[in-house]
Amino acid sequence: MTDQLVDLKLNEKTIKLLNKLGISRVTDLILHFPYRYSDETKITLIHDIPMNEECLIEGEVIASEVLYRPRKMLIIKVQDDSGVITCRFLNFYGSQVSQLSKGKRFRFFGEAKQGYLGLEMIHPKYHVASPLKELSSTLTPIYPTVAGLTQPTIKKAIDLAMKSLSLEDTLPESVVHKLHLPCFVDAVKTLHYPEPTVDIHALSNKNHPAWQRIIFDELLAQQISTRINYHKREKRLAPRLTGNKSFLTDFINHLSFTLTRAQIRVLQEITSDLKRTYPMHRLLQGDVGSGKTIVATISCLHTVHSGFQAALMAPTEILAEQHFIKIERWLSPLGIRTQWLTGSMKKKEKDIAHEKIKNHEVDLIIGTHALIQQEVEFAKLGLAVIDEQHRFGVEQRLALRLKATENKSLEPHLLMMTATPIPRTLSMSYFADLDVSIINELPQGRQPIITKLIESRRRDEVILRIREICLSGNQAYWVCPLIEESETLQLETALDTFHYIQNHFPDLQVGLVHGKMDRFEKQAIMDLFYKNEIHVLVATTVIEVGVDVPNATMIVIEHAERMGLAQLHQLRGRVGRGADQSMCILLYHGPLNETAKKRLKIIYETTDGFELARQDLLIRGPGELLGAKQSGVPGFRYASLEQHEDLLAPVQQIADEMISDYPIMATNHVSRWYSQPKDYLKA
Repeated sequence: MTDQLVDLKLNEKTIKLLNKLGISRVTDLILHFPYRYSDETKITLIHDIPMNEECLIEGEVIASEVLYRPRKMLIIKVQDDSGVITCRFLNFYGSQVSQLSKGKRFRFFGEAKQGYLGLEMIHPKYHVASPLKELSSTLTPIYPTVAGLTQPTIKKAIDLAMKSLSLEDTLPESVVHKLHLPCFVDAVKTLHYPEPTVDIHALSNKNHPAWQRIIFDELLAQQISTRINYHKREKRLAPRLTGNKSFLTDFINHLSFTLTRAQIRVLQEITSDLKRTYPMHRLLQGDVGSGKTIVATISCLHTVHSGFQAALMAPTEILAEQHFIKIERWLSPLGIRTQWLTGSMKKKEKDIAHEKIKNHEVDLIIGTHALIQQEVEFAKLGLAVIDEQHRFGVEQRLALRLKATENKSLEPHLLMMTATPIPRTLSMSYFADLDVSIINELPQGRQPIITKLIESRRRDEVILRIREICLSGNQAYWVCPLIEESETLQLETALDTFHYIQNHFPDLQVGLVHGKMDRFEKQAIMDLFYKNEIHVLVATTVIEVGVDVPNATMIVIEHAERMGLAQLHQLRGRVGRGADQSMCILLYHGPLNETAKKRLKIIYETTDGFELARQDLLIRGPGELLGAKQSGVPGFRYASLEQHEDLLAPVQQIADEMISDYPIMATNHVSRWYSQPKDYLKA
């Protein structure tokens, strides 16, 4: 028996509907577990019906009528030896009226409530009560489904799957006993065919031991797949970049600022990796303003002094250009040849840049996704740095790594950076194939940013406060989420704000930056802002990352209630980069829904990016937080990183043990959960 759905002799329509649920194999059917259960194993007397709980009753229809007020509905009265209950149907067919007629006996299953007709069930399931029809011997599973796919059809398909496949355990017996887990086949049978004595609440809440086994298995499959890629990387070849220690030390000593202990520790981790003969895959995470750019720059300098090229790829032109300006200022006095490359460059400029890159006439290339275009050919790429890695699709990250391996045996080292701190649970699971470095310290002299929540009706007061700040010598940002007027959302626009401040306060110089401007327009405005020739920069969220103006001490974020925690934190991080006290004003428009209230409360109470990321995970879940579809990160069906954090440590240990001591079982375990190999995890 193969693992194909067609082998179960299901019809084509059913197979297509199952595919919509992500079910493409017989194994997937077996792993398609109920999300809740109903108990139809016993009949409850009407007199003993528990309120607000589902139960099965049996009785005779003693009255049946169609009422038209307050709306059309079918009302029937059902009686057993203990009492009477009303069953109400709001949507029904004519055939049901004749079917549910007086004098007939039925079994009804539903939730009983006190209604205006007394004790009633609304739209209960029902079937003819027959002495020949036995009660169910197990709890009734209710499966996730899609339109057109009924519960009986899913149940039948799962029954066929359970009979057709051998459910061998993919965990060693020692592990099952050590962790007090049920064996796989028992867990699966319990979830699909639970005995009436099983705690229905423990099943529905996923607290039952059978669920613990399934959740452990799912976490383990994801962990094994990432760890296998981690170990495979050790067998690939990369250039050994030894660098020049005395030169790097001299460079660091001549910086206008002192590196933090966290930056020095992270640099030691990176340079140690670069000296190995297999490719580094390291994720560098640090809070907003923690100094990741200088760490990346020194890593590139280490690479260049080893005789190789380095490339830094950023998701937006404005961020890439900020990097280029800052890094070139640091490195050009050292004779390091830097090259800017972006999609908006003219063809002639691009052609010249491509030739320089190909002929190793440049050492460090900084740009956008233009770095991975077909025309780009690196002479000797030793290190690829990807900033804000979660903003790139996995194919783009993979393409930059593969650029250097075209017709070459050596693979570049890969350093991925993110200013969106990643909760420990995500690092332990999704990034188990990477080495993770954390800059958990801000540069000296930084003061905590004051955050204030202000209702939009006080907008004019905020603008007056900005004027005071600017006339005292500092600068401010005003961030708006939209460029053009939207009747649907009724959001204030960047253009309106720009004209308002400009017209009401002629003594202020106001600039405007948004995504529809070309690179040269944006850069011209940004240059004026850097030089303090613009007091207020009105902008859309294009300034979310990469903009570093120490003299800017206030940022106003319009419609803060519509933004996520990570974005709010990134925007807040545009200020507080100098020695002066900075402030972030979150301008919200009421009324607020519960999620918006929760987000604003969290961002108001903490400036710790890792705590914000943890709270964001609780609100949004890992898929949305990481951009799972874009990033190639597989989601979990049953496991929850927050709820099952206690399982992550044993899962990590068992994953490495199985890869080492039980490689065949490890491969079979991953194959059970993933129908396709997770090649993208290598990116």
